[in-house]
Amino acid sequence: MVCMRFVERSTVVSALLEYGQTCLAGEGRLVLVSGEAGVGKSTVLEQLERATPEARWLLAGCDGLSTPRPLGPLFDIAEQYGGDLLAACRAGAARDHLFVTLLRQLDLPGTLTVLALEDIHWADESTLDLVRYLGRHIQDVSVLVIVTYRDDGLTSRDPLQIALGDVATQRTTRRVSVAPLSEAGVGLLAADSDLDPAELYRLTGGNPFFLTEIMNAPRDHIPPSARDAVLARVAGLTDEGRRTVQAAALIGTHIDAELLVAVTAASPDVLDELVASGVLISEHASLRFRHEITRLAVQQHIPGHRVRPIHARVLAALLATGCAEDARLAYHAEGAADGAAVLRFATRAAARAADLAAHREAAAQYERALRFGEHTDLAVIADLYDRLGSEDALIDRWHEAVQAQERSLDLWRQVGDPLREGDVQRRLSRTMRRLCRGPEAAAHAEGAIATLEPLGPTPELTWAYANLAAHRMLRADFANSIRIARQAHRLAEQFDLPAARSDALNTEGCALWCSGGTDGEGRLRRALEVALEAGADEQAGRAYTNLTEIYVTSKNFAGFDRYYRDGAAFCDEHDMSTFLNLLHGHRTMTLAATGRWDDAVEQGRPLLLASSASPNNRIRPSIAVGIVLARRGEGSEWALLNDALQAAVSADEPGWIALTRLARVEAYWLEGRTAEVAAELAAVHPYALRCNDWTRGSLAIWLRRTGVDLPLPAAIAAPYALTLAGDFSAAERAWSDFGCPYDAGLALFDSGTEAGMREAVRRFESLGANAAISATRREMRQLGVRFVPTGTRAATRAHPLGLTPREHSVLELVCAGHTNGEIAARLFISAKTVDHHVSAVLAKLGVANRSQAAAEAARLGVVDAGH
Repeated sequence: MVCMRFVERSTVVSALLEYGQTCLAGEGRLVLVSGEAGVGKSTVLEQLERATPEARWLLAGCDGLSTPRPLGPLFDIAEQYGGDLLAACRAGAARDHLFVTLLRQLDLPGTLTVLALEDIHWADESTLDLVRYLGRHIQDVSVLVIVTYRDDGLTSRDPLQIALGDVATQRTTRRVSVAPLSEAGVGLLAADSDLDPAELYRLTGGNPFFLTEIMNAPRDHIPPSARDAVLARVAGLTDEGRRTVQAAALIGTHIDAELLVAVTAASPDVLDELVASGVLISEHASLRFRHEITRLAVQQHIPGHRVRPIHARVLAALLATGCAEDARLAYHAEGAADGAAVLRFATRAAARAADLAAHREAAAQYERALRFGEHTDLAVIADLYDRLGSEDALIDRWHEAVQAQERSLDLWRQVGDPLREGDVQRRLSRTMRRLCRGPEAAAHAEGAIATLEPLGPTPELTWAYANLAAHRMLRADFANSIRIARQAHRLAEQFDLPAARSDALNTEGCALWCSGGTDGEGRLRRALEVALEAGADEQAGRAYTNLTEIYVTSKNFAGFDRYYRDGAAFCDEHDMSTFLNLLHGHRTMTLAATGRWDDAVEQGRPLLLASSASPNNRIRPSIAVGIVLARRGEGSEWALLNDALQAAVSADEPGWIALTRLARVEAYWLEGRTAEVAAELAAVHPYALRCNDWTRGSLAIWLRRTGVDLPLPAAIAAPYALTLAGDFSAAERAWSDFGCPYDAGLALFDSGTEAGMREAVRRFESLGANAAISATRREMRQLGVRFVPTGTRAATRAHPLGLTPREHSVLELVCAGHTNGEIAARLFISAKTVDHHVSAVLAKLGVANRSQAAAEAARLGVVDAGH
């Protein structure tokens, strides 16, 4: 066997050693080590371990099994480490407690601890959350956390990619990339062989694993792939060696030697043969495949008739040793086609995964159990479908959720259990709302009450009332929503159900806020507090989303940012895609409202492309992205606005119908389609009148702006009321103070004056609102204004950043360090106008502040060096 020398990796190891010295001084580091499969990430860790003999090393990795063990690496670390962490794991402690305990045991001042988590591209959601947690909390801990992963094939929506984006912003995080070998590096490794280095480089692309396999293949031919080279190596083993390595491949990448012997009865000589051949590597009193590619190649070529017996022997051996890893047991039970064992272990594994907030893994385990449950008691199967539906709901798989819940409802009716029947009806009502199937949602909400009320007060009836209250709130029946929510709250206190209390407070708060009552916002905040105190993750997610919704609606963007930031982190860490997508949808609407239109489109499009997103979760980004496209005059907005309308009408929720139709009113107005504007306003009028003061205000303004003769609503939000009162300057200031530049421009447009409209055109130009510019010019011509603006000037089009001459002058003065007041004095314009120009410049440069603008202008060379 050809041994590989350590080539072209010293820079990577040196960087890790430097980070280790920083950690030894008491400042922890999280290092993300990336590279393609087989590039040598594990080899780098081996070299680092040799170079740090004084360090305390903890190694754990993720297996590429069909359903990963939730927090598998953490439990492996606990077995190595012992102490409080192992005790907490064996006691089934909550996930947050496990994280805190791990961090506490890692903290050993004066000693460098290296925690290596390998192959996290296979990690479950909770393990990714552990990486996030460590990134945020190791700053003052003497620990070097090294995370390895494959970066080939990662998509922008991959859970790992999202997690990496989160930790990359932490000050403790560093990145290291392990690149393929150069052609010269391949030549060095091939120097002692008779193979052509250039041909080797062409075949392997510099991948050390592929190179090793090919160089160790029989010399009569060069295999066309590493897979063929692996199989050639396995073919050279003895019969007993091949049988043993086949069993090892089904056990996993990391193999306990005693387990392998128990399964195969292999002698020490056979294990020595496997190690000597290079198929397996011996380390830390265990065995592992040198690479996952090797394991997969072996696994895929095990004769079919041997697979089931091997799994059965592995399962029996694990049970004999007292293994309590239900996910692992379920995997082998399924391979052995042992239905009873699958049902037992997969159900337990799912429940534990749900406890650890690994909801995708929980759903996969429930699906596994149900594949083998056809001959089981109906009540057991009904319960499994019920649990599966709940997990699907949390991860935004609502189409799957409705199938599971409908099956559960049918089974509970067959069993004759009205309590469970009513509870599933309540869950189905919520699911139908997410799918925008309004009439069915209403039928199930009422049906749950009809089924449960005759049974007397129960926790299930408590939740049914809470659900009905939410349904009435979404139908704009605020008075009844508040009454029923308070009824649910009383029962929740009676049965000590903090999650239901939070839900009822949440709904009551929303209904109070929408109807203009007092303390709606306070009720929502209390709902969040109750949920967080009780560990009611789902209710906390709902509270975060509803708080952000009222803040984006009322243009309180500071409040929105605070709860969006905390809520997105919470929902991401607790694997609740449904609420995370809702929060992202609210942020898309915020970005559109505040003039950050490129960001709105960038944030919204992935939500629209996500195949699993529910119709309800698509409404927000559809409106936000659609209206941005309409304002820009790009002509591609109608598909989104039509989709949003279809979902809103199907949901039969006045709030969404109003927001969607009002967006369509604006889109039609921008195109000058007066007949469609009138028809849309007539359609939206009865719905908007039932909504909050901001939605009613938007209706009032569009009625005034377009001259459509319908009754104006009363009690509207302040900026709209200022416009209706004819105080257009005050309206413009109000919108500017909120941070809504486009609405400020519309307030100037509404003044009907030539000066106001010319300034509106300038505001629209800074945003790229080409359709609004055209609409304003159209109105100016109808009013008989002479010298109507012709649009963006040639000088602006010629500027490399699209700045107007005035904006370029402002940028020069910003780069020279002048304040807005000084700029206003120099250019003989108002400070407010300078504010708008600075905002436009920042947006066009894609930066967040003045210092960044100066740096970017200098980098691009768009400002003279003297400024």
